[in-house]
Amino acid sequence: LEYLNFYDNQLSGTIPTELGIMTKLTALDFSGNQLSGTILTEFGTMTNLKYLRLFGNPLSGTIPKELGKMTNLLSLSLYVNQLSGTI
Repeated sequence: LEYLNFYDNQLSGTIPTELGIMTKLTALDFSGNQLSGTILTEFGTMTNLKYLRLFGNPLSGTIPKELGKMTNLLSLSLYVNQLSGTI
């Protein structure tokens, strides 16, 4: 599996930490849902990920520094959330 798209499905709850084992994913889209909690530090292990879309959710907390390990990342969409801190 390379592309996982849950765009605009009214999903709620937190993002499952088990996604971190899906290291072959190149695109992950959870945008336009009602996901709460924080951005997973486990995303840092997903080094093949090129596109991560989490916009339009009430995610909170800071942007994890582990995202810096995503060396193939081309696009990171986090707008319309409740994130805080520095980048």
